[in-house]
Amino acid sequence: MSIRYPYVLLTKLMGLPRYIWLHRAMLLLLILTVVVFVILVKLGLWQMDRAAEKTELLAQMEARQSAAALNPEQLIAELAKGGVTGYRLEVQASPVNPQIWLLDNQVYQGQVGYLAFQLLQITSENQTNHREQPWLLLELGFIAAKSHRDALPEVSPIVGELALTGRLYQKQINPLSHHLLAEPFTTEQGERIRFQNLNLPEMAQMLGHPILPAVLQPDALPQLQPAQALPHPWQPFPLSAQKHWGYALQWFAMATVFAGLMGRQAMKYLKKSRQRHRADKEATKTE
Repeated sequence: MSIRYPYVLLTKLMGLPRYIWLHRAMLLLLILTVVVFVILVKLGLWQMDRAAEKTELLAQMEARQSAAALNPEQLIAELAKGGVTGYRLEVQASPVNPQIWLLDNQVYQGQVGYLAFQLLQITSENQTNHREQPWLLLELGFIAAKSHRDALPEVSPIVGELALTGRLYQKQINPLSHHLLAEPFTTEQGERIRFQNLNLPEMAQMLGHPILPAVLQPDALPQLQPAQALPHPWQPFPLSAQKHWGYALQWFAMATVFAGLMGRQAMKYLKKSRQRHRADKEATKTE
């Protein structure tokens, strides 16, 4: 009996009405529809969560900007707690060297160019050992690229000690591309380093000196004339909360359209399947 059982079961299955076997395609279509629909809805819900998170971060950043400016010691304390994007900073500092760092592939008001930076040594009464004191990266501003890629734009470095006030920001890590990828160049103005991602730990490793994990965007650079001042694009987050809401709406719309299209196809298939089943019944009666 144990040997014949599989053959008996197979015979019973083969004896099922033919229209049930035709519905296997319908079942596969239903499974595919549910899986894709669930994925699209989950993507929409994820964008809604990102929008809520961005709204909370923007509110937090506005509160930070309205608070009193930090000093270097308070900055280090806040960095130990977490992020500092949006805080203001007042600092006395001087350039480490005239070396200019150029962040590649930046776009500002339709122009492609670079975001220029320079490293600063913070002047602090409490810290006398400058060898161990972290440097601070200063944003000089955006400058358009030249027509030839090997021709770097001319950026005037700042010199001497100066008092600065500005906003702090920390770039979010892009998991697809986050390495520094530095390219040193020697120009008539001095040494320039073009790099692809604002990776401060890798920059510190390259220079052999610690760098604070935040960038200072100054309100103004006192040494530069208004004609020489570069614009400072302020974009602490790659996408705003409104864009995340828009993306969520798009995913939900795609889920609705997809479900409608697949439902329409299913109705057509069911109609054809019923017509075929009726035709088979009539053919059987005729025989």
